[in-house]
Amino acid sequence: MDILEANRRYESWLGERIPLIRADLDQKHESMAEAPFPFLRATFYRWAQTWPQVSPDSARAPVALAVGDLHVENFGTWRDIEGRLIWGINDFDEACRMPYTCDLVRLAASAHLAIAAEHLSIDPRDASAAILDGYREGVSTGGRAFVLAEHHTSLRQMAVERLKNPEGFWDKLNRLKTWRGKFPAGAGKGLRRMLPERGLEYRVVHRVSGLGSLGRRRFVALAEWRGGTIAREAKELTDSAWFFAYPRRRNPGILYQIALDCTRRCPDPFVKLRGRWIVRRLAPDCSRVELASLPSKHDATRLLHAMGFETANIHLGTLQPAAIEGDLKKRKRGWLHQAASAMVESVVADWEKWRAHKIGSPHSS
Repeated sequence: MDILEANRRYESWLGERIPLIRADLDQKHESMAEAPFPFLRATFYRWAQTWPQVSPDSARAPVALAVGDLHVENFGTWRDIEGRLIWGINDFDEACRMPYTCDLVRLAASAHLAIAAEHLSIDPRDASAAILDGYREGVSTGGRAFVLAEHHTSLRQMAVERLKNPEGFWDKLNRLKTWRGKFPAGAGKGLRRMLPERGLEYRVVHRVSGLGSLGRRRFVALAEWRGGTIAREAKELTDSAWFFAYPRRRNPGILYQIALDCTRRCPDPFVKLRGRWIVRRLAPDCSRVELASLPSKHDATRLLHAMGFETANIHLGTLQPAAIEGDLKKRKRGWLHQAASAMVESVVADWEKWRAHKIGSPHSS
């Protein structure tokens, strides 16, 4: 099955489970053609199909509740119950029980692609090593939350660069048009329960964000509250795309909340699963960290090390350290870099075919 047929089948599979927004899917398809990195972000369903075939050794590993759609832009910040700024993985749409190595190989492959696109300043081999070193440290120490107020000075400087222009964040949200279409009752209930006061007036807008989830219904409630704008988002979830690739596996349903609850982190009190809607607070300090927002002189080694450590925070919730350490000891030196490099080749080949399909020639600009 090539990428074109895989995409057609996946969107058909997805459309049988939840309503899809055609205009957002069209935008997703255009973004997929731009470069290999956004293509990777948008196609976890394809990764699930190809990874065990392209890198079978890396795919044989103990199973954990993993992120699945992990990549270097699936990290962000939020405030914990004490108001402290926390950094970590911020999207579990595709969370599922799978070999724990899936997250490591996908994270490393995404770093390789980000390096090729000049978003990160580091050698790909060093990037893989930094991720694995961070992961090993996270496993051996039992994990630890990234509290930016007291620790991780360089990480804090990289993570908060985008907070220097909060007005731009709110201007972008407030410019969105009020949603006039059908509004799902489940989304409305979830949004209202997350507002700070009962009966608070708000308007609903449709937000287009991300890549892997483009096409799904995503609504934001905007309200004026005690001197400023507040925002709550509801995004529709369904089965992980892992079950598109492996439909005969036992499907326990949406595992987003379980993934949040069993990690070694400081949870975001404003992220809750309500039915099949994940509801969260949106704010400049509570959103994804894009690579474009990193300072020009960033410490990529430290950043990737932290990403590896944070990945361990997730896996340790469902997999014993001894099982992970035992598996890692059996692996040859450089295995992660080799697996990531092989997957990059596979992703680029799929992207070239997708790009040729979208613009008529693989050499067009």
